[in-house]
Amino acid sequence: MKEEITLETIRQYFPDFSEPELQDQILANGKMYRFPEGSLIMDFGSHVRMLPLIIEGSIKVSREGEDGSELFLYYLSRGESCTMTFSCCMSDKVSEIRAVAEEDTVILGLPQRVLDEWMMKYKSWKNFVLQSYDQRMKEMISTIDQIAFSQLDQRLLDYLSKTAELHQSKEIKATHLQIASDLNVSRESISRLLKNLESRGQINLGRNKIILLEDL
Repeated sequence: MKEEITLETIRQYFPDFSEPELQDQILANGKMYRFPEGSLIMDFGSHVRMLPLIIEGSIKVSREGEDGSELFLYYLSRGESCTMTFSCCMSDKVSEIRAVAEEDTVILGLPQRVLDEWMMKYKSWKNFVLQSYDQRMKEMISTIDQIAFSQLDQRLLDYLSKTAELHQSKEIKATHLQIASDLNVSRESISRLLKNLESRGQINLGRNKIILLEDL
C-alpha cells in the first residue's frame, strides 16, 4: 500500500538530510509503502527499481547460495537502508538478495533514476550512502568470519542476540527450521544446540518461540 510522504517524516526519521533542496527532491520523488509482517519486499533475481529507506519496522536480508540455499546476512531497522539494493540500482542489475518484512514495516522508496544525480549534488546524501556501505560491509564481514572461523554454537548465540536486540524483546518468535534456514544448517543441529542452551539455563523453549533468560 502506498501513501504520500511529508516533510515532517523526512526531518523526523532522516535528520541528516539537511539540504532543503534534497528534502524537496525526496518529497517530489519518494513514495511511502507499508508491508505486513512476513511480506516479501524483494526477491532473488527481481529487477530493482527503488532504494528502500526504513521508516518503521525491520527487514531481514538474506542471500542465495549456488546450491539454492539461503543465508541470513543482516537486519535493517529504522533510519537504515540496503546498500546492496543501491548497488543493484546503480548498476541496473537484478537483485542478489531477498528482503522480507520481519514485522509490520513502512519504507520510503526512492526511484532508481535519481540516485546517481543525488550522489553528485547533495553532501548529506553521499555521506548517508557511504556510511551505510561501511556498516553493511562490517556486518557481512562478521557473517563471513563466523562461517569461516566460529563454531555453530557461537553463530547461534550471535543470531539470537541480534534478533532480540532488533525487536527489543527477550522473546524471539521463530521455529527451529526458520533459524536453521537463516544459518544455512540442519534443523537437527539447531534443535540440539537450543536444548543445550536450555539445559544451561540460558533460554526457555516454547512453541515456536525462544525466551532469553540472560544476555548472550
